[in-house]
This record gives sequence, structure tokens and C-alpha cells, in this order.
Amino acid sequence: MRALIKYCATPAGSVAYSTMGSGPALLCDSGWITHLRGQLDLFSFGAFLERLARHFTVIRFDKPGCGLSDRDGVDLSFDGQVAAALAVADAVGTRRFRLFGASQGGQLAATIAARHPERVEALVVYGMCASGRDLAPADVRTSVVALVRAHWGMGIQALTHAFVTDPTADEMAAFVRFQRTSASATVAAQLLEVYYDTDIRGLLPMVRTPTAVLHREGDRGTRFDLGREVAAGIAGATLIPLPGSSHLYYHGEWEAVLDAVLTFLAQPSRRGQRLTDREFEIAELVTEGLTNHAIAGRLSVAPRTIETHVENIRRKLRVSSRAQIAAWTTEQRLRQHL
Repeated sequence: MRALIKYCATPAGSVAYSTMGSGPALLCDSGWITHLRGQLDLFSFGAFLERLARHFTVIRFDKPGCGLSDRDGVDLSFDGQVAAALAVADAVGTRRFRLFGASQGGQLAATIAARHPERVEALVVYGMCASGRDLAPADVRTSVVALVRAHWGMGIQALTHAFVTDPTADEMAAFVRFQRTSASATVAAQLLEVYYDTDIRGLLPMVRTPTAVLHREGDRGTRFDLGREVAAGIAGATLIPLPGSSHLYYHGEWEAVLDAVLTFLAQPSRRGQRLTDREFEIAELVTEGLTNHAIAGRLSVAPRTIETHVENIRRKLRVSSRAQIAAWTTEQRLRQHL
């Protein structure tokens, strides 16, 4: 798989971007530091992207100061990153798009959805927190930034264990190589500071687009409760717990992440439907009298995932029992046949 690179001017500096696949536009931000070409060979990123590109026109970009984008005289601020992402969408020629943001990229994606609801059709975030200060105590954050700035190699190795669960020697070497290629020590440290200082809790209630919040229950880089806070802050958001503990969505059990993304984004919801297609499917199985464990077996997912879906369904429908879910689902069936 080759990444054909193009460039566009943005308020934050010249940015490199790439498109792959066909279908609805999906703008992606994979997180802290990036490299359009280097990331293709990192762990299962290439396979993840290839599968996404079967369903969407996947739009990726290197953050200002990173990868193939301009490295000098760029705006590394959070607002600068948001402006750069929107400029890339404009350069591609897409007015409306779906959004996928991971880790720090989730903050960026949620911010775009809040500030520009007319442009975003659906939002999926993975492994994100609303406030970077919640990732670690102040002294730890300061130490990590200082280590990255002063000893980029040592800083990378320290961070690898937060991103990748029990990395092998080869995985460690690959991740270090990718990080070194993606950004200088100065830029990496500054972008990490921006991440730690960003707090979008006040923006979450402004997100009105259909949203899924994906988070691995054992995530070592960003605790699960921080993802739960994000989901609670966005009205109607669906929280989807995932197995595993690696912070990178393309490492470990990446196919579960991909399935959750495709399930939520690939099929538009029925007109006027208050639930996502996946939630409607689960509601219909509830109506058939299946338990959460039985539904999990039918759909080949974890029982905890079904429990979360059922809770989301109850919240969206403002009901308190499975019988009420069944009654609502039956009513929807009758309306479709009228």
C-alpha cells in the first residue's frame, strides 16, 4: 500500500496529506505525532487502514511540525492543529465528512464536531481524555516532557510502555524508529505539552453529531474512566468498551477496534431513528427475549460490550427496563409497515 502525498497551505503551516480508498469521506487523526508513510509499516496500522479504505475515502495528514509536513516556523498550538485539519478537508474538496480521532486526535476530532457541527456527519473517538491534565500528576507530566526534550531516545523508550503492552525487542525498535522519524525532540515535547494543557470538557456538551467513544478497558496510556467521562459529557454518545490494554488502536486486538469503527460509521442510521444501527440490532434481540450473554454469543462480542449497548439504549430511549425497550422496538417495526 502506497501513500500518495499532497500538500496544502494551512494557518499552521504547509501540511502533508494523503487519501486512500473510496466512499464517504473519513478524516482521521491518529494522535500525538505522525508520519504518513512511516506509520504504514508500524504494527497493524497498514492493515487497519486498508480495511477502512474499503468503505471510506480515508483522509490522513501529518500534524504541523511532524512527518512530511513543514518542520520549521509552524503553529503547534491546539487551535493551530484544528485549523490544519479543516484546511486538509477543504483541500480534498469535502464539505461534510465523518471523523475518527485517537488519543490526542480524539480531542481534536471532538473539538471540530463541537465547533463545526454542519461539517461532521458522525464521530468516533478512541482512547481519549477530555483533559490532558488527568493523564498523570503534574510532576510526572513535567518529568516526561523534560525527558523527551533532553533525551529523545530515552523519552521514546519510556513512553513505549505506556503505548504498547509488553513490547518485544522488535516492537520497541520499530516504535522508537517511527517516533524518531516523525518529529524532533523539540517538537515532540512541545506537542506533548499542548496535549497535557488541553481541556475540552466545556466543548463536549456542544457535540450534537452521532458519537461513539471507544476505549480499551485496560488502556495503560489513558485510563478507561477518562473515556467514560468523555462519553458521559456528550449527549447520546455510545460508550464501547474494548478488550486489551495497548493504547495504540492498531496494536494488539486491533480487529475489535476496527469492527467497532465500521459498525458505527459504515451504515448510516435509519431516517429518524434515535439509535445507531448496531443499537437497533441489539434492541431487536432484546425484544426476542435474549439475555446479554446470549446476544454477545450471537454477535461474537464480549458480554460487557452488550451490557454497555443496552445501557446506552435505555438512556437514549429514556426507559428503565428491557420490557420497555421491547415495546419501543415493536412500535418501530409497526411504523415501518404502515
